[in-house]
Amino acid sequence: MPRVRRFEIARLPQHVIQRGNNRTACFFEPVDCQRYLVYLREFSLEFGCAVHAYVLMTNHVHLLVTPSELGAVSHLMHAIGSSYVPYVNRRQGRSGTLWQGRYKSCVVNNDRYLLTCYRYIEQNPQRASMVADAGDYPWSSYACNALGRFDPVVTPHDVYLALGPNAEDRARAYREIVGRAVDGEDLTEIRTFMQRGRTLG
Repeated sequence: MPRVRRFEIARLPQHVIQRGNNRTACFFEPVDCQRYLVYLREFSLEFGCAVHAYVLMTNHVHLLVTPSELGAVSHLMHAIGSSYVPYVNRRQGRSGTLWQGRYKSCVVNNDRYLLTCYRYIEQNPQRASMVADAGDYPWSSYACNALGRFDPVVTPHDVYLALGPNAEDRARAYREIVGRAVDGEDLTEIRTFMQRGRTLG
């Protein structure tokens, strides 16, 4: 069966997820997360992808990115994999693939859903009962978006910038938004549309 072609539009954000092979770990130590973020920063700049939100879980990655042109997200993910997988294989004394097939993505074509995706991504550690509060998890964009800490990976989306006239007000407004759990209907829609590669919004 031929692979379903990904739907993408330049300058519209995409929610991207990539899982470890057979849902096994793709991050083993904190230094692995640090290295992945170095690659994410480097290649997002190279291929013109603005990263708005991210979380690195033990066995998968979520990104919210806006490509400047068609194919940019594919180039980004391929470049990260081509650098990160050999790095992990050397450190772990392993070989072969790290990821479970191709990454999945979904275009987000609605302002409300964009902020919902922000929340969905940064609340992942809470939903997985890894932390009590999103701010306690070190490997996400929450500290940047909600607390105003500088993160060289993150580029604010216009919808985020519209939350307030300055960085402090935006962070405060965002904390209020992220403090509310994503409801069940939105969770189902995000997961279903991601699996099908459909446009969300």
